[in-house]
Amino acid sequence: MAYTFSRDDIAYLTSAPGVAALAEVGDFALTPASLLKDLERVRKSHADFASALVETVRLRRRAAVKLDNAQHWLFTDDALQQATPTAVARHRAQRLAGRTVHDVTCSIGAELAALAEACPAVIGSDLDATRLAMAAHNLGAAQLESTGHVRSPRNVVLVQADALVPCSSAEVVIADPARRADGRRTHDPAKLQPPLPDLLAAYAGRDLAVKCAPGLDFDKLAWAGEVEVVSLDGAVREACLWSPGLTEPGVTRRATVLSSTGEPWTLTDVDSDDIPEREPGEWIIDPDGAVVRAGLVRHYAAKHGLWQLDPRIAYLTGDKVPEGVRGFRILDRMEFREKPLRAELHRRDCGPLEILTRGVDIDPDALRSRIKPRGSQPYSLVVTRIGRTATVFLCATP
Repeated sequence: MAYTFSRDDIAYLTSAPGVAALAEVGDFALTPASLLKDLERVRKSHADFASALVETVRLRRRAAVKLDNAQHWLFTDDALQQATPTAVARHRAQRLAGRTVHDVTCSIGAELAALAEACPAVIGSDLDATRLAMAAHNLGAAQLESTGHVRSPRNVVLVQADALVPCSSAEVVIADPARRADGRRTHDPAKLQPPLPDLLAAYAGRDLAVKCAPGLDFDKLAWAGEVEVVSLDGAVREACLWSPGLTEPGVTRRATVLSSTGEPWTLTDVDSDDIPEREPGEWIIDPDGAVVRAGLVRHYAAKHGLWQLDPRIAYLTGDKVPEGVRGFRILDRMEFREKPLRAELHRRDCGPLEILTRGVDIDPDALRSRIKPRGSQPYSLVVTRIGRTATVFLCATP
């Protein structure tokens, strides 16, 4: 069970002795195998704050792949799980640049740190006093890289407030409802905390951006604005609901693809979706998850001169692969039947075997274990449905 931080913990962790103790504990392994022994050692030196120290160091290590400057931040386990990755938060902040913004569920401040860089005035509010105290520290820590000092930005104000009770006149309200109900992750908008319908009602008529899980059924919301699905380095991270005043005319769906190493790009439903119906080309392309979740597969195909294997399936095909995208070159195609497929793979000396599926009820791991590839040549299988027929494409592994 995750450790529950107190205000006393925060005061200690941000003091000079606490900072020194965190540096000391940072040298411990804190692996599952060593944790109990490490905790005993920390308790001998730091008594009542041992658990807070160990939990903070472990959370900082987890946060390092998600948040900039995480080695100086404070977290709770739940808050870290829901915290917006820095790259995604900066993307949202750039869309709001120049406006005054109120984050009504600011938690530990991941959004606030990005908003402070792009917006002239920012308000952060939350009901949880402990998370607000963490946010105050984290905003100061976020300044370390640019200033060398832990100092909160002057354009951010923190207040304790209920997200469902409007308390500012900021131009834009943003919110990130908690996605757990009764200890379990939920995709029901009415079970979010605060409930999404209540949140929308509380800020009716205001410019609003609401971060959501990409698994929510957005069609049930009858949302009048834009639904943006964002991926980062190939993984779908979130969806964001943008009210009509914060988006371009006519846009109701957007896919935004962010990369730690390349340029971001975006696609909307006002782009063309005119594509041909043709037999499979030389390549199969699996579009980025943001494109699939946003329902923009045809739009992506039209942009890159591709077409669909089947109108109901998100796999695309064509005679060339878009730059920077992983493609699968088709070597053979057959109706999906395990016995002939296994014989063909053994004939080809198949060894390492990647299996992708869509539109068929097949477990890739179970299928691989039944095929028992024993050779040395790597291959990829794309198993999907074309019309009513389960079809497998044997492809060269990219």
